[in-house]
Amino acid sequence: MLRIQRRGWCALMTALEAWKAAFTAGILKNRHSKAMPGRWLLLGAAVCAIVAGLMACEDKARQVSPPEPASPPAQSGHIRLTPEESARMALQLVPVRQGQLLTHREFPATVQANENELAEVTTLIRGRVVKVAVDVGQDVKKGALLATLHSTDLGLAEGDYLKAAARLHEAELAHVRAKELYDNKAVSLAELLRREAVMKTAQAEARETKSRLELLGVPQDEIERLDREHTIKADVPLRAPFNGRVIMRNITRGEVVETHQKFFTVANLKDVWVVGNVPEKDVQFIRKEQKVDVLLAAYPHAIFQGTITYVGDVLDPATRTMRLRVTVPNPDRLLKPEMFAIIRLYTPSNPEELSLPLEAVQNGPAGKMVFVQRGTGEFEARTVKLGSEQGDVVQVLDGVSAGELVVTKGSFALKSETERHKIEPTP
Repeated sequence: MLRIQRRGWCALMTALEAWKAAFTAGILKNRHSKAMPGRWLLLGAAVCAIVAGLMACEDKARQVSPPEPASPPAQSGHIRLTPEESARMALQLVPVRQGQLLTHREFPATVQANENELAEVTTLIRGRVVKVAVDVGQDVKKGALLATLHSTDLGLAEGDYLKAAARLHEAELAHVRAKELYDNKAVSLAELLRREAVMKTAQAEARETKSRLELLGVPQDEIERLDREHTIKADVPLRAPFNGRVIMRNITRGEVVETHQKFFTVANLKDVWVVGNVPEKDVQFIRKEQKVDVLLAAYPHAIFQGTITYVGDVLDPATRTMRLRVTVPNPDRLLKPEMFAIIRLYTPSNPEELSLPLEAVQNGPAGKMVFVQRGTGEFEARTVKLGSEQGDVVQVLDGVSAGELVVTKGSFALKSETERHKIEPTP
């Protein structure tokens, strides 16, 4: 209404100015006419009456119309939700935490077989290989046959054992007869003592030959077979010491082998060792039984969990590093000896550092942003500067304060609201 009155006022003022100009021109043109001045005066009076009426209406409109209320300025980056909208979005809030981040340190390492579950299969007697039963990469059970040797030395040792057993048997029978004769006053005491000495010598020889067989690696059941069957078998079986896998073979059928040679390496790889070197400056962070992560170039997206089982007592004088050993479960045999690895150790970081869940972070027009609760149903879209990530948590360098509540679940829905209403986040 006020705008229309202002437009009418301007139009009438323009008409009044036009009338004034026309009136002046008419008087100058018809100054000898008697009727013209009266006509122009009547028209001017009518225009003045209309102008006066409009001015009165404008004053009345100003007195009647109330002033327009000034709308409060909207705060930048703020979103207000009704209780129904908040319930529909199912928002979850998490406080910004302080001092809960961990700093990781990494050390180069290599994968090695667990030496407590590693065995080098050798022989205690020289001989010739007559059979090889397994190959590299084959899984074996405890006591499984790996290879067979034929040894003349073993045949001689078993022959000596049988001879000693026979002499012992003969000496024992002679001693029993001499004791009976002595009891019947048929032989002298000296003869009885001589027979007893011969028996004890035979017993010593029998024990010596048995011990020689045991030193040659002959098991007790083979000795019992000798006592029972009295037949010589010069074959030497090489057997697996425990359940595991053959990871090395150095034996060929037909070759003559010596006692210093290593024929097989059997390893149980269900647990492996990851051995690394720790610089002197990081020794203070290493503790036995500490949990660590192991990363391998062969599996770039996999993280293997391990436990520190050995911490070196001395430093290498050449490299100024300490030896570190981590035991890693390996049920799927993915970790193989001599693989390159990295030991990652986590230690507490600066207690002033802030962190929040990655779920709370969204992509904004000016970078990463989060939604901070400012009140019931009121949230602020705020730009943040992030640091390193640790799992599902990220370090916050700037933009929030410790203890502020940020939206995790439902943050994407709030982002959609800001885009729909074209709300810019708070820098």
